Order: sequence, then structure tokens, then C-alpha cells
Amino acid sequence: MKQRLRALAARPAGWSLGSRLLAVALALVLLVMPLAGAGLAYNFRESVTAAFDQRLASLLQVVLADIEYDPNAQRLIVSRSLGDSRFSQVFSGWYWQVTDTQGMTRVSRSLWDQRLPVSMAEGVGVRNIAGPRGEPLRVIERDIRLPGHARRLHVSVAASREQLDTEVARFEWLLALSLLTLAGLLLLGLAVQIRWGLAPLRRLHGNLKAIEAGEAERLDTRLPGELSELAGAMNEVLERDRRLIERGRAAAGNMAHALKTPVSVLQTVADRLPETQRRQVRDEVGRIDAAVRHHLARASAAGGATLAGRVRLAEAIAPVVDGLSRLASRRGIVLERDIDATLSVRMDPQDLQELVGNLLDNALRWAEDRVRLNVWAEAGGARLCIEDDGPGMTAAQREAALARGVRLDERRSDSRSGSGLGLAIVEDLMTLYGGQLVLDDASLGGLAVTVWLPGSALVPASASHRTPARER
Repeated sequence: MKQRLRALAARPAGWSLGSRLLAVALALVLLVMPLAGAGLAYNFRESVTAAFDQRLASLLQVVLADIEYDPNAQRLIVSRSLGDSRFSQVFSGWYWQVTDTQGMTRVSRSLWDQRLPVSMAEGVGVRNIAGPRGEPLRVIERDIRLPGHARRLHVSVAASREQLDTEVARFEWLLALSLLTLAGLLLLGLAVQIRWGLAPLRRLHGNLKAIEAGEAERLDTRLPGELSELAGAMNEVLERDRRLIERGRAAAGNMAHALKTPVSVLQTVADRLPETQRRQVRDEVGRIDAAVRHHLARASAAGGATLAGRVRLAEAIAPVVDGLSRLASRRGIVLERDIDATLSVRMDPQDLQELVGNLLDNALRWAEDRVRLNVWAEAGGARLCIEDDGPGMTAAQREAALARGVRLDERRSDSRSGSGLGLAIVEDLMTLYGGQLVLDDASLGGLAVTVWLPGSALVPASASHRTPARER
């Protein structure tokens, strides 16, 4: 269940759903808007050009209607102004020209001494050319035959494209600005829609984190239909896991009580055996007792990290510390305490008491005169350091003691009694809750056992520092 909750609460690899939806929307906008802009600009350009060409065609009809041939003088007669003063202004950009196959030419005053290029193509043609001063012109032209005139005439009317190009460029600029504004508004609207649409998922994610941190026990089901059903199903799973954990712990406790009497009977029976057999049987019974208590302790702790809430560390360990302090006084050992009362960790109180009790009991067993317990905040969690002034351990012994399955008392410098179960339980709890255990030399001269506990299940063990015991 713990792995399931972490998998759901942890941020997935890659982009979030909101980022992916925004990226797709941005890609669509970047694809659709330029295509739409290009299509609109093309249609507008064609429409404006067609209207411009229609105006030129009208002027061409005026020129054609105004052309006369004087057979007596054998020359063409054309009104130069055509009712528009621009045809009379030199290089105004508006020109007309009449040319025959023999080179006879009549031009508007605006052309002055220049001539328009002639294609001499049959029919009506519209094309772009360069004007007398290199300016872009739009020209419409056609061939005609006049009565009494044997040669074919080519009539051209040209106008500057400057106004046309300016109008098209202005439209394209306004279109680009409008499309950019529309794209921005669309993206903003989509971002708001995505954020509003994914809000229930964010609430569900926050609820999962709250459960993982021990700040809540159930998911909020006040969600849209689909997510409400999912949250309800997950609540059922959480409740079932709680019942299984409680049932497992109760079964472990019952088993411990059930095995206590047979083990005591075996020990009593062993006392009646001869010395050689008695020692062998008692050793085997003691090994059975230690193994049973070890596995029962693991079973009672298993699953506690999944649904454990946050507890005040000082309040949780106070009964254990007070009891062992009285025991230390009877043994003539001074137990010094320096505990930050504001610290809280996400750990079952019973497991926390088990951890501190085993470590303090071990320190009192090997101490000569003093034991020191320091607790302070560090790296998003709490660090406990228990030091004694006993014989201590060498570096090789400390490394061997942390090896899996090795009993702590087997690595000490003398043969004082002890089951070795304490360190095994501490290591199991560290694995269960994501903490760290470090053995080092104590400033008091003996062994320093340092434990780091995460403040919440969302704080990884890698965030802590593997520092030796520090003196407070």
C-alpha cells in the first residue's frame, strides 16, 4: 500500500497533464493561425488586385473609346487627360500608350519621353512591369483595329502598384496583429480551461500527499463523478489496509502471549536436566525465544509507516526515557537528555518507543557512568544521538555490526548479556520508515548510535547527512 500511495502521490516523469495539454494547444495554434493568415492574406490580395484590374479595364475602355484615326493627316488622335489629371502629370505613375506595328506611338503626357514595354500579345492581358523610374506598375493591354486604319493597334494603360501594395501590406499587418491577439486569447482561455478542468486532479493529488504525510486519513470524495468514484475506491482500499494492519498487529500480540507460556515451560524443564543437556537446551530455547520476538516485532511494525500520523517525538518517547532514567539511577549511571520538544516525525508512537528503548537499553548495558541522549532537527527530519562511555567498538566491529543478521552484543568488547534483538529491530524500523542508522565513536569515549528519522514520508532518506555523532 505504501508503494501504491507513493506511486500515486509522486510527480510522474515527463510533463504534467496541464503542460501537455497546453503544448498541444500551442502546437495547434502555431499550425492553424499561420495557415489561416496565409489564406486570408491571399484571398484579400487577389480580391484587391481584381478590383484594381477592373479599374484599369475601365480606363482601358475609356482610352479605346477616345482613339480616332484621321485619314487625311494619317495620324491617331487621343485625348491626353482622359478626365484624370494624373495622366497629365509627368511620371505620376498613371500612363497610357497606343502603338501600331510600324512604330507610330501616342502616349500620355505623364510618360514624357519614356515608353512602356509592349508585348504585342493578342487579346486582353494584365501583367506587372517596371515603370519609367523603376516603380512597380500594373498594366492592362489589348490589340484593336480601327476603321480606315490598316495596321493593328496595341493599347496599354498602366497604373502604379504603390497604393495596391500599401493596402495589401496594411491589411497583412493588421491581420497578423489580429491573429497574434486571437492566438494569445485562445491560449489564455485554454490555460484557464485546463487549470479549471484539472483542479479536481490537483485536489486529489494534494489529498494523496496529505495521507502520505500523515495529515489525513481519507480522500475527499467531493469531486466530479469519475474522480469521486476513484477516490471512494481508494478510501475503501485504505480502510481495508488499516483493518489488515490492526488485525496483523493483534495477531502478533496474541501469538507473543501464546508462545510465552510454552517457552517458559521449556526453560523450566531444561533446569531439571543434567548440566550438559541443560546448557544446550537453554541455548536453543533462548535462540527460539529471540527469533520469535524478533519476527513478532517486525510483524507488529510492518505497515505502520503506511498510515502512521505525525507525532511529537518528545511526548512519544517520554515514558520510555523516564523509565530507563530510573533504571539508570539504580545502576549508578547518569542519563543526560537534550530533546527538542517541538520536533515531530511521521512514525507510529509504539515503533518510536521501541526504537529509542532498544538503543537506550543497549547504551545503559555497556555504559560505565554516563549516557547522553540528544535529539535535534536536521535535513527535514529529526536526528537522535545516543552516546555512552563504555568500551565502544572498533571501525571493523561497527561495520560488522551493521551487517545484516549480526547481533550487536556479539561485537562488543566483553561478554555481557544481551539478546542482540534490539539492533535488528532498529534496522528493520529504519528500513520501514526510510531512516538511517550510523555507528561511530562517542565523545564520551564509548559508542555513539545516530539515527535520522524523516519528518514525513515525502522526505527521502538521501536528504539526510551521514554525519558522526555531534556533541550538543
